[in-house]
Amino acid sequence: MTITLRKRKLKKGRIKLYLDIYKGYTKSEDGKILSIRDYVELDLYLYEKANNHTKKQHNKQMLQLANSIKAQRELDIQSGKYGFNSKVKSKANFIEYFNKLTEERFESEGNYGNWKSTLKHLIGYTSGKVCFNEIDEQFCENFKKYLVSKPLKKNGGHLSTSSIASYFNKFRASLKQAVKERIISYNPSTEIKLPKIIEKDRQYLTLEELQRLDKAECRYPVLKRAFLFSCLTGLRFGDVESLTWRQIKIFDNQVKIHHHQEKTKSLEYLDINNQALEYLGKRQNDDDLVFIGLRYSDYVNVALLQWVLRAGITKHITFHCSRHTYATLLLTYDVKLFTVSKLLGHKNIKTTQIYGKIIDKKKREAVNKLPQIKI
Repeated sequence: MTITLRKRKLKKGRIKLYLDIYKGYTKSEDGKILSIRDYVELDLYLYEKANNHTKKQHNKQMLQLANSIKAQRELDIQSGKYGFNSKVKSKANFIEYFNKLTEERFESEGNYGNWKSTLKHLIGYTSGKVCFNEIDEQFCENFKKYLVSKPLKKNGGHLSTSSIASYFNKFRASLKQAVKERIISYNPSTEIKLPKIIEKDRQYLTLEELQRLDKAECRYPVLKRAFLFSCLTGLRFGDVESLTWRQIKIFDNQVKIHHHQEKTKSLEYLDINNQALEYLGKRQNDDDLVFIGLRYSDYVNVALLQWVLRAGITKHITFHCSRHTYATLLLTYDVKLFTVSKLLGHKNIKTTQIYGKIIDKKKREAVNKLPQIKI
């Protein structure tokens, strides 16, 4: 980063003074190198033709003042006053900074889990350390390629386009915050293009299929109770697995579940109906698990698939499909999208709108109103 005192000719024989602050460079989409500069007008003027003592003295004083301003600006930049990184700040570990931002979101943000996952991938990409002054456009581009090309899922698969966008946007937000805190001078991730998000096909069960499942035998009765309970509450596997009787409370003859969502860590108050209550079984001590013996494993996944097939259902169903089932059932029976969003614990209604695309009774009703062609 350099500061240069420059001159610009004006009309009527005057010259304007200004500062040219060079902050580095970036690349355009077609690969051209573009300088990153700021210009500071000083409101100081010189005479183009200093042909007498008064004009010469004026020019000398203006140049001295301009150079003093330039020197002060350089000191201010080094101290971080104008958002340019000092040597000490630029050598700080970005991973530690990102971890701090992540932990700040533990209680206040609904996307803590995504920040935590992004941190994990940043550590995998950098081996746990990268200084702020090492993060440029190329670093950002390579991190995106890492998310796209590396098999980062637990099952050895690649991340979905929505996960890639979510994680990279958390990384981008952290750099934006670093600019705001004057640790770095600009955000090198701003122009990075992400892959177009491809929406996944979300499997869910219809009411008729749920009724068949309820009648079918499952190798693990606790799995059957837990899955059908989730279909009627929308709780994720982790939340069902860790559910204790203390979290199930009764107010005015209405049963509610008080729990922190495993994914978002946000506190939720979920109303459940009597049908869901039946799958809980007999109440035990407050600290006892509701679904004793429920554990995530390959055996459980296989048992779930076998149970589904035994009910005559050929869909590829995982435990998380119970949450999709809950959402689509609510929408099918005309529960408003905003209410469904609240019941699912979504922080953004756009997340819930995905289910609206799956089940839209209004669209079906509309196309069914078309007149008969064949008579």
